[in-house]
Amino acid sequence: MSIEAKIAGDIEVRTREELFINIQPIQVAGRLTPEAMKALIAYGDGYSVCDWCRKPFRLDCIKKPPIDKFHKEIAEFLGMDVARAVPGARRGFQAVANTLVEKGDTVVMSSLAHYTEFLAVEAAGGIVKEIPPNEKNIVTGEATAEKIEKVKAETGKLPKLIMIDHFDYSLGNEHDVYGIGKVAKEYDIPFLYNGAYTVGVMPVDGKKIGADFIVGSGHKSFASPAPSGILATTKEWAERVFRKSSMKGDLTGRVFEAKEVEMLGCTLMGANMIAMMASFPAIKERVKHWDEEIKKINYFLEEFLRIEGNKVVSEMPRKHTLTKVDTIESFHKIAKTHKRKGWFLSDELKKRKIVGMFFGATKTWKLNTYGLTWNQIEYLTKAFIEIAEKYNIPHTLAKKVEKERKL
Repeated sequence: MSIEAKIAGDIEVRTREELFINIQPIQVAGRLTPEAMKALIAYGDGYSVCDWCRKPFRLDCIKKPPIDKFHKEIAEFLGMDVARAVPGARRGFQAVANTLVEKGDTVVMSSLAHYTEFLAVEAAGGIVKEIPPNEKNIVTGEATAEKIEKVKAETGKLPKLIMIDHFDYSLGNEHDVYGIGKVAKEYDIPFLYNGAYTVGVMPVDGKKIGADFIVGSGHKSFASPAPSGILATTKEWAERVFRKSSMKGDLTGRVFEAKEVEMLGCTLMGANMIAMMASFPAIKERVKHWDEEIKKINYFLEEFLRIEGNKVVSEMPRKHTLTKVDTIESFHKIAKTHKRKGWFLSDELKKRKIVGMFFGATKTWKLNTYGLTWNQIEYLTKAFIEIAEKYNIPHTLAKKVEKERKL
């Protein structure tokens, strides 16, 4: 009888990254570096980063550990002027929306935007107007301009903010952020670049893009624990989005003029802060190898598509490792009569030490190959071929990979 290791009580030890190949769409670029793992232990106590906190008693001003230096380096890394670490990308959206949007104001964003962008605008009292993608499911600068003109005609005012994902969470398609950046400048509308799936995995230069704000996700793309994220901006907007408190207590006369209102004084604290810092050297190196990650996903999909009935819903060739596929005419046909229904595919993959696809999904589902080695990519490819062969799904490969690849 096997005994599963427990951390405490019924909390199981998580071994997904150590024992399996993980293709979970939102987890893979958030895998911690060894240095970040050490940081979790060393700085796990609640207010651990506050050992050397001195005036002005604000997180981004702490010098030991060098949190102040990290914030400056992050801004430079993103081609921006000022940055803050925040508890998740959604808190970055929230800070910008609270700063710029008032009740009834319009914000334009993609119809493929993440729900947290919607909620940030809603919480600020704003109204979302969606930009439709083209026939290739790409949001363009031209479509953005058309939406701005439509909003202007309907309301008599320009939108207060443009929020666009570089790569969306649903399809992983690349949207025309450079074209949209130009449109934003032409209309003089602030532009928030959502880099939840780019900051930390590929080079991002906000000023080249034309972004006024960049939001990144630590736990999606920066090898950091959740919740963690980044908000970066230009000198022009820094004083507003990082505005200092001016409120005064009516009885005590207390003021907190060093504290930043949208940051609620201090933001990302403790182990999450230090783990993000600990991963930063590896992040700076790995963004240089994004092209290699794109080669891997395209290689995998080329072989995956040799299974009859398999399709890729995302744009091809891939420009991102996050990808949506369609197996309605292949694996889903097996699921219709299999005693395990849609779970059979997850079962077969897990037998081969592969996890991460949504349990029971055999119609359309997402995967992400970021961070896998070439050997793991080849193994992943062969696993799907083996499963196809087991259930007599036709494919154009022999039992071994048809083409010799130098992996």
